[in-house]
Formats: sequence, C-alpha cells, structure tokens
Amino acid sequence: MVLTFIDKTGASVLSALDTAGDFATLAGRTFVAIFKRPFDGKNLLNQFQAVGVHSLPVVILTSVAVSMVFAVQLAFGFRQFQAEGLAAQVEGLAIVRELGPVITGLMLSGRIGSAMAAELGTMQVTEQIDALECLATDPIHYLFVPRFLASIVVVPLLTVISIYVGFWGGYMILVGVEGQSAFVYSHEFYKLLAFRDVRIALYKALVFGMIIALVGCWRGYRTQGGAEGVGNAPTSSVVTSSLWILISDFFLTKLLLV
Repeated sequence: MVLTFIDKTGASVLSALDTAGDFATLAGRTFVAIFKRPFDGKNLLNQFQAVGVHSLPVVILTSVAVSMVFAVQLAFGFRQFQAEGLAAQVEGLAIVRELGPVITGLMLSGRIGSAMAAELGTMQVTEQIDALECLATDPIHYLFVPRFLASIVVVPLLTVISIYVGFWGGYMILVGVEGQSAFVYSHEFYKLLAFRDVRIALYKALVFGMIIALVGCWRGYRTQGGAEGVGNAPTSSVVTSSLWILISDFFLTKLLLV
C-alpha cells in the first residue's frame, strides 16, 4: 500500500514536471519566433480585432457592474462610521490597482483564451497544423506569435478602458445614488493614486496577456482525442489561465508595491 502511494505520487510529480517543461518549451519557442521573418501583418491585425475590438463590450459591462457593486459595499461600510467621503478614495485604489487589471484578465481568459484553445485544438485534430509543417511553415511562428503579440498589446489597453469605465461606475452610485458631490468624488477618487499605481496596473495587464495567450495556444496545440479533446481544451485553458492570473497577481502586488 505504501509503495502504491509512493508510485502514484511519483507519477503525479513526473507528470506535473513534464507538463511544466512542455509549456516552458513552447513559451520559449514563442518568444524566439517573435523575431523571425517573414511577418504576417494581416494575421496580426485579425488577432487585434478578435482579441481587442470584439472583447470591448464584455470588458465595459463587467467593469461597470463590478465597480458599481463595489461602490455600494463601500458606501454601506463607511456609512457605519460616518466616513462616506473615504469611499471614493478606496474605490480609486481598488479599481486601478486590482479590479481593473484582474477583472479584465479573468474575463479575457474566458473569452480569448478559450477561443484560442478551441481554434488551435480544432486545427490540431483535423491535422491542419500537420499540414502547415508539411508546407515548411513553423506553426509556432504562424499561430502563436500573432495571438501572443495581440494579447500583450490589447490587454493593457482594455485595462485602461476598464479603469476609466470603473470610475464612472462608482460615479453613478456614489454621486447619483448616495448624493455625494461630483467634484468631491472626482477629487477623492484620484487623491491616493500616483503614476506608480497606473504603471503597476499596466505591468499586471501585460503579464496577464502573456498568460492568456500562451496557455490558450498551448492547450489548443496539445489537444488530443478528437471532438472530446477539442471540448476539453477551452475549459482547461480557462481554468489554468485564471488560476495563474490570480497567483501572479499576488506575487506582482508584493513585488511592485515594495
């Protein structure tokens, strides 16, 4: 029984190391392939549209909803201490440092990452990727790089939009519902913020974009098992990228706020 437990534990550890090594290898190949030529500009523009333009409504609606809910909770909490004026300050810190980049990253991992995994997974099981290799086309350069570049550019831009929309979400609650002065809200929202906070949010968004693109492409590229595998790839991509976004958010916060 003890030997069986050790055997299963060892197999799990080896499997985890093999998976991590495979992901690291593909990630390294992606970084190297960025500098290869020829470069497919049309494919990159298509990815900008798919990753950025089509994700804009989701990011806006989510940011408005989350910022409004957070403002309601802050207004209720600070009302107990007759410190309603602090709600806008905390709202500003939370939206810029955490809610903007994290909510954007999580939503895009569900929309973009799953789409990448499904698309590449379908190509894998239908042997389209094998066909690219037969035509002397590097699938990493052709499939991974445009999606990776689009993600690391678009996710920070969408994060800026999320922060801007979050400001107005809090405005609607704290000014429109709670009756605070619009001037006071605008002043207090930015009172505790500095350029460093915006820089931290952009750094986080950049890392989240890398995670979303690499995990989504990796899961799709390694899809096996036909239709069932194609169905499992997006789910696995969303779960994996969401977990790594939350884990990396903690370490980035500790590192960048020192």
